[in-house]
Amino acid sequence: MKKLRTIVIGLVALVAIVLFGAFVFLQRAEFGADPEASLMARSPNYANGVFRYLIPTSVIAEGQSGLSIALSDLTHPVDKLEPTRAIPTLKLDLKALNPQQDKLVWLGHSSYYIQLAGRRVLVDPLFKPNAGPVSFAGRAFEGTNIYTAEDMPDIDLLLITHDHWDHLDFETVTALQSKTKQVLVPLGVGAHFQRWGYAKDKIHEADWYEKLALGNVGVNANSNVNADDLTIHVVPARHYSGRALSQNNTLWAGFVLESDKRRILLSGDTGYGPHFKEISKRFGSFDLVALDMGQYDPRWPTIHMNPEEAARAALELNAKALLPAHIARFNLARHAWDEPLERINSESKNKAYRLLTPKIGEAVNLGDEMQQFSSWWAAVR
Repeated sequence: MKKLRTIVIGLVALVAIVLFGAFVFLQRAEFGADPEASLMARSPNYANGVFRYLIPTSVIAEGQSGLSIALSDLTHPVDKLEPTRAIPTLKLDLKALNPQQDKLVWLGHSSYYIQLAGRRVLVDPLFKPNAGPVSFAGRAFEGTNIYTAEDMPDIDLLLITHDHWDHLDFETVTALQSKTKQVLVPLGVGAHFQRWGYAKDKIHEADWYEKLALGNVGVNANSNVNADDLTIHVVPARHYSGRALSQNNTLWAGFVLESDKRRILLSGDTGYGPHFKEISKRFGSFDLVALDMGQYDPRWPTIHMNPEEAARAALELNAKALLPAHIARFNLARHAWDEPLERINSESKNKAYRLLTPKIGEAVNLGDEMQQFSSWWAAVR
């Protein structure tokens, strides 16, 4: 009996130590801060303490669980989860680019440096070699970690689509703080930035279909915009949020960037859904759409698009050009690393849009409708 009691006391002590360690770990600055409930409550997309998509959406499919997914991953290996050698890239001197030239530079995964209407915009930057709270989680593919915060010019606007680790990185955004003029995030995400030292008057939080006009900085639904300036519209996405244990207590979104010459959509992480037709109805056609088409899996079919769904969405958006997103830097799902590129390349033949496949770091010249890119992934078998 005494031995059994000693074992029980030891197990209780071990559990207590583990729980205490987890509590301490979750207090680290990287996990951000909880949003103000009063700010969230003003949104029609918020109820019972969480945000919701337009139609019912589950993170994982019915009949699946975290445990079943983990066991399946262990027992069903997948070929080519990572490239066999370094990804080919092209590192531009972003500081040397003429800001009056409209350009988009894909920085890998869902990160972009954009010049539009004379403004410099940075989207979901991630400049460290992993996408997670610990160094061994979500390691970047070899060759893809080519930019640092120091490589960035002064940024007029930093855009964050949601607070998942592969889109909002503590180390990156704190390193960018001194050169970032304004930040636009979905509702609730601003609390993270405030904890990390950003001035409150730099941070703009918005609900779906609200907007930020850079000519008269402020978020509202009906502001008048200077014709030569840039407006950012926050638009719906079919996804979820959460940085620690809580889910969906902050909003997730895509962005429409609109100048007097061009209109661009960045979908953010999203599954296919009715929001694409609604976005098209509100905005008309797009010069370029960058759409999520990676990290998909039939076990979570509603929160990420596969390439065929992305092609369908591009057509619904009346897009002139399609840029694949959420690919080619991290292995966060169980498909071959190059499968999204192969599938969208096949699916896009004879479509009404142009498929753009730049290397990481290669500039898309937004005024050049004849610009061509190589099938660079084919050489990295």
